[in-house]
Amino acid sequence: MTAVEWVKDAYLNDFDGTNLHELFDKAKEMEKTNLDNKVIHFAEWLTKKHTTVLMTLYKQFEEQYYNEEL
Repeated sequence: MTAVEWVKDAYLNDFDGTNLHELFDKAKEMEKTNLDNKVIHFAEWLTKKHTTVLMTLYKQFEEQYYNEEL
């Protein structure tokens, strides 16, 4: 269930008008959690599928980052 679907459901079924800020705060937290989970799942997928590419990119990053720092 998305945060928007949850707000709609809560508003239509359980909302008594006194906790509007709490309703939106909960939806914001749900959306943040969903985004965090999506990023984690993408990183896991990328790591499993493209290990060689990631290692090459890491080496390039390391060379560029440490050369710029020195």
